[in-house]
Amino acid sequence: MLWVILGYLSGSWLSALSVCRLAGVADPRGRGSCNPGFSNMLRLYGPRLAALTLLLDAAKGVPAVLAAKALGYPVWLQGVVGLAVLLGHSYPLWHGFRGGKAVASAFGVLLVLTPGVALVSAALWSLCAWQLRTAATASLVSAVTAPLVCLWLSPTYVTVVGAFSLMVLVRHGANLRRIRRGEEARLRRRP
Repeated sequence: MLWVILGYLSGSWLSALSVCRLAGVADPRGRGSCNPGFSNMLRLYGPRLAALTLLLDAAKGVPAVLAAKALGYPVWLQGVVGLAVLLGHSYPLWHGFRGGKAVASAFGVLLVLTPGVALVSAALWSLCAWQLRTAATASLVSAVTAPLVCLWLSPTYVTVVGAFSLMVLVRHGANLRRIRRGEEARLRRRP
């Protein structure tokens, strides 16, 4: 139970807000897509601040999940700790339960639980984002395919990865509606 609580609390730290404060720029929740995550930070403030946000969001859940795995918790309980991190990021206690989409946090958690799935999902996300130029579409494709990749690479974790994917899909509901209307913000390719 302790690691579940610590997972949620660590997930509740929105690194984009800290990065913005340190850089002296405005809170990303009031601009662009109003999401405190990598893609909005990229659109608003460029690759350096976006990359730092991505790194911190991926890293923040690692200690709790790593502890659960190292202590020999059953797979389902490791998954609960990981899900707590994602819930913390999406519905952060410290920020009025107004958080992000949990994609980078899911990557960090997966990197601990099943590294192969994390790396394949990240590669797929990058390829889709590059080709389609929408981060939301890349996230949706990665979320849908992650359980299938897990079934192939790490079947023990397929239920856990399926729960993470469902969480990411639910958090992208508004993006899906914008994609259908052709209104989703695009990532710009830098020359």
